[in-house]
Amino acid sequence: MRPEILFPLFAPSTSLKGVGPKLAPLVERLAGPVVRDVLFLGPTRVVRRTVTTAAEAREGEDQTFLVTIDAHMPSPRAGLPYRIRVFDGTGFLILTWFKGGGPHLARAHPQGAQRAISGRVERYQGGLQMAHPDYLVAADRLADIPEFEAVYPASGDLHARTVRRLALEALERAPELAEWQDPAWLARERLPSWHDAITTFHSPQSDLDLSPNTPHRRRLAYDELFAHQLALAQRKAGRKAEPAAVIKASPLADAAERALPFKLTGAQIRSLSEVRGDLAFGERMSRLLQGDVGAGKTVVAMLAMADVAAAGLQSALMAPTEILARQHFDTIAAPLAAQGIKTVLLTGRDRGAGRADKLVALASGQAAVAVGTHALFQDDVNFHALALTVIDEQHRFGVSERGRLSDKGPAAHLLAMSATPIPRTLELTVYGDLDISRLDEKPPGRKPVATRAAPTTRLNEVTARLANAVKSGAQAFWICPLVSESELSDLAAAEGRATALRRILGSKVGLVHGRLAPTEKDAVMADFAAGTLSVLVATTVVEVGVDVPNASIMVIEQAERFGLAQLHQLRGRVGRGKAESSCVLLYDPPLSAVAQARLDILRRTDDGFVIAEKDLELRGGGDPLGLKQSGFPAYRLADPVAHRDLIAVAADDARLVLARDPKLKSERGKAVQTLQALFDWRPDGSGAAG
Repeated sequence: MRPEILFPLFAPSTSLKGVGPKLAPLVERLAGPVVRDVLFLGPTRVVRRTVTTAAEAREGEDQTFLVTIDAHMPSPRAGLPYRIRVFDGTGFLILTWFKGGGPHLARAHPQGAQRAISGRVERYQGGLQMAHPDYLVAADRLADIPEFEAVYPASGDLHARTVRRLALEALERAPELAEWQDPAWLARERLPSWHDAITTFHSPQSDLDLSPNTPHRRRLAYDELFAHQLALAQRKAGRKAEPAAVIKASPLADAAERALPFKLTGAQIRSLSEVRGDLAFGERMSRLLQGDVGAGKTVVAMLAMADVAAAGLQSALMAPTEILARQHFDTIAAPLAAQGIKTVLLTGRDRGAGRADKLVALASGQAAVAVGTHALFQDDVNFHALALTVIDEQHRFGVSERGRLSDKGPAAHLLAMSATPIPRTLELTVYGDLDISRLDEKPPGRKPVATRAAPTTRLNEVTARLANAVKSGAQAFWICPLVSESELSDLAAAEGRATALRRILGSKVGLVHGRLAPTEKDAVMADFAAGTLSVLVATTVVEVGVDVPNASIMVIEQAERFGLAQLHQLRGRVGRGKAESSCVLLYDPPLSAVAQARLDILRRTDDGFVIAEKDLELRGGGDPLGLKQSGFPAYRLADPVAHRDLIAVAADDARLVLARDPKLKSERGKAVQTLQALFDWRPDGSGAAG
């Protein structure tokens, strides 16, 4: 139950003055459906309005003037702006309305009236102009024009001034709340109370006050991070509180390991040992297996699944795409079959008798392992004794989707896998509810990929070299740029590149993109894997995860548009065979200093974790880390990069609070419950920010 003291903040945004049927959808789109969401929407810049004269006015700045209305200049015809000429004794200004002007202005501000005006001054046709003044009031109300004014984001017909008014009304409803943070820590860090912090958040005096490193921003960020870490810690504790099947290391898995055509790396041995330790403990496992593309995650999962099968229980491995599911199936089915363990592949394409046979095999226990896509958690899929769920790239699935698969077995163990390199300092924001195993070694035999950057002006040279390599039997991926947020635009760019390459290389150029039907996509990928196609052109919406050892060339157009993590993963698709491999990063010159540094990192190292940390150091505007695609929570008040030093502190404090007071019944515990209700973070990891 939400504490009554928070009711005003969880009233619908329509309870704010002036938010009717027209504005409500705009407010919800910009901030959210309740008053709390408007309260958490902060200003983006600060305007300082200095009082000056026309003779001393500065272009491009917001300034305030005391003037006399000199003349109204109505539009001579429709579509032209309405103007008012004003005079302050030192010169004239023209006030301009491109819409919203008209006779009402003449009535409200008659010729000869004394007025205070404020807004941005520009020079137009030799004179001073102020378009749509922010303030136009009686001269005796000059004090009503603030010297400092926070500017809020706007959206269409929802103007920044309206958003500011709504945010300040939301602030009026913010109650004084009992302190949920440790007073000694707040004093040491010199952080204000929550109410003081949220008040300062909405009343900045300069752009410096908008910095994420100010005390009030750090306080608000820490509250959000702490609430999230509490939810993740509760989720982790809830899982561990469930007794789960005890699964011991088995001779069957050892035999499967001995039959492998390679030796496990030290990192694989260590990670497998950690997984086995969890499985044998009797509590529900929640572990992440993190490692670069090609680091051997699937093999570790396969050996754990062999242990589960030896115990007479079942496992399921779920991948986000059919292509990846088939790749996993191809990797594990034969080694497990050699040990007498049956594996089935279940995807959305399965129909009729074939699908029915697979469902019977799973329901009867005849098949000990299922590999598949979303098809695995459909209602008619039943397991005889599901004890382990393995989820590849878990951030690509929703919480409910992961839960629907796990719920098919009582207290099923969870092993998540991710090839997305995430800096250690940010891991807790995504994986705070999981124990982490790292595969930080490459399997022997993996050759480094020679990486170089080249401007797009050398495109013809790159294409000519590719043609020579193809004649020698090489295969290549050609990744097309992210043109825009429109999949159609990306598709057009890819189709254009495929057409251009076919003119040079002939029909051995294939194209895959997100709008292809799964059967068509799989057919093209199969042709590429079989060597029928020499070059595979792909858009970024396609998971090019098929293992093609003969592919030794990766060309990425406009590489500066990609996140470093994504570039690193794409590069990992080559270098899997015996041939020397290369990656060409084509860029549009000139490169910014940060873009140049980022491409240089890729040329210097192939360690995904090093790349992720370096990318974090260089992070500028936008989302170069690909955080949104990596499962990061969409925080409102915390910046996972600027506030990364607070993440581990919040996680430690959350664990400490729950260890001392697991049911949050103490005075601080009750205050912490209010914090959780304020942010609405739930143990499934979802919350106020989505």
